[in-house]
Amino acid sequence: MNLELKVNGEQWVLDVAAADVLLDVLREQVGTKSPKVGCERGDCGSCTILMDGRSVRSCLVLAVEAEGHDIVTVEGISYEGMSQLQDLFISNNSFQCGFCAPGIVLSATELLELNPNPSRHDVQEALAGNLCRCTGYEPIIDAVLAAGQGQGETP
Repeated sequence: MNLELKVNGEQWVLDVAAADVLLDVLREQVGTKSPKVGCERGDCGSCTILMDGRSVRSCLVLAVEAEGHDIVTVEGISYEGMSQLQDLFISNNSFQCGFCAPGIVLSATELLELNPNPSRHDVQEALAGNLCRCTGYEPIIDAVLAAGQGQGETP
């Protein structure tokens, strides 16, 4: 069946099967590689995308369910260069291997859109569905808090 998707501001017409998962369609047909294949059960957060501004586990969404929605991946928020949040992740040495980074970046982006000045608890709650095996989370949380407090803004 033909499926029309809007991914990172670009319209796509794709040939998909009814059972195709959005994660696979994004990676294999659209060519976005930031959503990672992890647990394939929605537990690890590595496949996180934004759908209409809300974080979603793309391994749990059928591609046909995404039609008519605005899909954003890390490639979409980095189209014109890295965001302030991404710069803060780098300056805080937030990631080591980087496998979890796209999901965490998008979950944190959603949080900061909804709550521009989150508390530590707010950040922990927002990132609870994203597993990171390398960092211990503190540099990740510190970067999100800095973005929320405007510490990374340039004059």
